[in-house]
Parts: sequence; structure tokens; C-alpha cells
Amino acid sequence: MKKYILGCLLVTSVILLAQKPVFTSARVDAVTVYFNSAEISQSAQVNLPSGTSEIVVKNVSNYLNEQTVLVGAPSTVTVLSVQFTTNYISEYDQDEKSPALKSVRDSITLVTNELNRLRNEKNSTSKTIELLDANQKISGTNTGLSIVELTKMVEYYKAKRTELSNAMLTLDDKDRKLTERLTELNARLNFNESKEEKTSKGKLILQVMNTAAGAVPLQVSYLTQGASWTPFYDLRTENIASPIQMLYKAQVVQNTGIDWKKVKLTLSSGTPNQSNQVPVLNQWFLRYKGYYSSSMTAGNYYISARKEMAATTDDYYADESTLDKKQKVSTVNSTITQNQLNVSFDIDIPYDILSNNKQHSVILNEIKIPATYRYFAVPKLDKESYLVAEVNNYSQYNLLKGDANIIFEGMYVGKTSIDPYQTSDTLNLSMGKDKRVSIKREKVMDKSATKFLSSGKEQTFTYDISIKNNKKETINLTLQDQYPLSTDESIKIELLDNGGATVDNLTGLLTWKLKLSPNETKKIRIAYKVKSPKDKDIDNL
Repeated sequence: MKKYILGCLLVTSVILLAQKPVFTSARVDAVTVYFNSAEISQSAQVNLPSGTSEIVVKNVSNYLNEQTVLVGAPSTVTVLSVQFTTNYISEYDQDEKSPALKSVRDSITLVTNELNRLRNEKNSTSKTIELLDANQKISGTNTGLSIVELTKMVEYYKAKRTELSNAMLTLDDKDRKLTERLTELNARLNFNESKEEKTSKGKLILQVMNTAAGAVPLQVSYLTQGASWTPFYDLRTENIASPIQMLYKAQVVQNTGIDWKKVKLTLSSGTPNQSNQVPVLNQWFLRYKGYYSSSMTAGNYYISARKEMAATTDDYYADESTLDKKQKVSTVNSTITQNQLNVSFDIDIPYDILSNNKQHSVILNEIKIPATYRYFAVPKLDKESYLVAEVNNYSQYNLLKGDANIIFEGMYVGKTSIDPYQTSDTLNLSMGKDKRVSIKREKVMDKSATKFLSSGKEQTFTYDISIKNNKKETINLTLQDQYPLSTDESIKIELLDNGGATVDNLTGLLTWKLKLSPNETKKIRIAYKVKSPKDKDIDNL
């Protein structure tokens, strides 16, 4: 009796092991894209018998993280194991190509075979013509031919040569038509395949136990490294009295191995949790971001002097009260969710994003932002003037760090960058250069000289700065220059003329806040004196 039961169990085990696997293809329903990865949610339908079954879920990402796979199934189904592979081989795996593609491929095979046969016939005909032409010579050994024989030979050659030449013309015409047909079929195949949703080599192999036979819906989700997104902006300003029209966009790239067709798309600035371990909170210590010095540029000047550049009532300001409240923050097609550490954008319309590693632009939001405008210039470093937009309370716009296109007065003027993580309470957006504000800085030669004294040498430097407003409206301009500072007791520096600037003796910074009417020109003169030993040269003066 025991041997009988053992034999039955063995037979049952063999039947289960030999049972045909059940194949299903998962479609992509929703995707959450992070800066360096994505979470993909897919669904599938499968008919299962009762008992133990092996399900092969096709069309999952080639690069999924197996540790993050979650499988949802009805209560009648118990998932025993989950495996991921890109090299699944089975005699039961069927090619599920569409009938339309199969018809095109069959036609391509027929036309290709016909074209090969035709070109074989063309080759034979061409070789026959070459052989006929090679034997048309009657000189030498054939000089003994009679007139009758020669006439027959000429008539034969003429008839045969004409027949073969006409045959080649017919074959060439058929070749051309078949080649055109083959090109048309290949183009149709490429078009049809481009419309087909790309399927991947990735497969999930599920071992399940089912208590009731029938149709079973499956939900699968996992993380994959084959996708990313970056924020991008368009900043548009009609004039210095208008608010900034900001188009908030995302550049999405994916190469997961599967196309996303009509998916619910969410973009998140957070970091996905790729572990199944329970998270543990550690102590949270705040610290300052590391500071490092860099070479001084016009942008560095602006940042270093920001505290001295308090906004005045003369600055251009697009008052928030003048804006249409419904248009101040108008969502184009996304819902924004913000928590303490990240921002997510739920796109309201389904998107198609192919697995081709190409950038796909997604519109997140359209915002009308009130801003204070001020021109800024450092003629010692750059003779151009820069328009800077100052935005207060910018945290309400959920901005992320990224590049931006600048469109000022209807013209594209270049790119800038947005960094909402700066320590200032005001976000400074560089809106590009404006050549209609002319600035010139020249050394006044007759007021600049070097004198040698018994105790050393004395060098005097004098500069004139001219600013002209060529615009049709009054502008406010913050101008900066500097005089040198000394770290050596033997070098003495004296500021002779500050030109009416606000002077920072600790940094040597000279700042002017100017208001220029249309076509108005202002001139500023600065001068300083440097005393040093006459036997030593200062290399950066």
C-alpha cells in the first residue's frame, strides 16, 4: 500500500513538472520616474488551472531590480516564487507577432526570392551576350568563309544579339519594379513595427498555487534603472514691467526595453527605496553646506554683494495684486504633491514614451511669477549689462534645480540656470544681457602715473565709467567696481575718489545704485593710489 501511494505521488510530481507553462504579456499601466530610476506598474490576465502552475510574464523591463518585484493576485492564488531572466528558452514559447506583420514579412520573402531568380536570369543573359560578342570576329582562321556562309553568320548574330538585348531590357524593367516593391514592403514593415509596442527580453517566472480554475488578473510592479528625468524651464518676459511667464517642463529619457504607451506618468524628485528591510530613523543633525572660494566673476560679484543690494522702491516690480488670481499658478496638465523632502508631479493625461533613449518633453506646469527687475553690471570684468529678476517667496512654486531658456521681449537670448536651494531668501534669475544699456570703462591716462620717491614708488590709477540707457523706458542699474586691498604692511593703498559709491572697506567693493532715464548718460570717476617699495614689483596690479 505504501509503495502504491509513493508511486502515485511520483506520477503526480512528474505530471506537475511536465505541465505546460502559461504565457502572458504584461502591459504598462503607470510609471513613476525618479531622477535616476523608475517604478513601473504593469497588469496581465492569465487563465490558470487549479493546482500548481508556472506563469511566464513577458514584456517586463530588461533591467529590473529583482529584489523590488511586487506581485498582486486574487486571494485564490498563492505566489510561491518569483524569478527574473532575460534568457528564458521554452519549446512552448510562441511567437505572437501580429497577422499584419506576418503578411508583410511573407510578401518580402516572395519578392526577394523572385528578385534573386530574375537576377540569375539577367546574369546568364549577360554572359551569353559576352560570349556572342567574343565570337563575332571572322578574321584569322575564319578568312576562308564563303559569301553565303558569311551572310548567314551575320544574320544569325544580328537576330540573336537583338533578341538578347531586348530580353535584357525586359529583365531590367522587371528588376526595377521588384526592387521598388521590396523597398515599399520594407518601409511598410518598419512603419508597422514602429507602431507595435516594443517587447523586451525580460521575463518574470512565477510559481503559483491556484485553488480555483479560471481567469486570474495579475499586478506587477518593480524598480528599473533604465529611466530618468531632468527639470527644464522656459522663462518668458515681455518687458521689465511684466511678470515672468515660466513654463515648467521635464525631459524624460527611458531605455527600459519596453515602450510606454498611454501610461499614467508621475515624475518625482525623491529617491526610491530599493530594499525590503524595515527603515530605521537615525539622529538628524543639521550642518552648513561646504563653502569654497572660486575665481571672481560678474555672477560672483552679484552674489557677494547681494546683502548690500537691498531692493529700493524704484525697482521695477510686477505687483502680485495686478495678476489674475486664476492665472498666477495655472496647472497645465499635472497635479503637484510636495512633502518635506521631495516633489512629485502627477501628469493628468496619458503619455507615450518609447524605449529609445531619446529626450521626451513633458509639460508640468505654467506659472506667472511676480518679479523685481534690476540691471547689473561689472564693467571691469564684462562691459555688458545683465538683467536680473528677483523672485521673493519662491518656495511656493516647487522649483527644482535645472537649466532654463530665456525669451526676453519676444527674442531668445540664451540659457540660464535655476537653483532654488540657495541660502538667500530671494531667487535671482539671470535674464540675459541687454546691449541697449551701453557701458564703457576707460583709464584716464593724464590722471594715472607712477612717481619714484626716495622711500619707494607711488602709483596712481584713475578710471572713468560711462553708462548710457538706450532703451525707451527708465531703468535701475546696480553698478560695481573695486579698488585693491593689501595683505602686506609695505603696500599702502588709498582710495582717492569713490565716485559717490557705497564703499565696503573689508572687500574693496564699490557699489552704485543708478536710475537712468531714456537716452540718459552718466559718468563716474574712481581713483586710488598704491605706495610700495621701488625695488619690488606687484604682479597683479
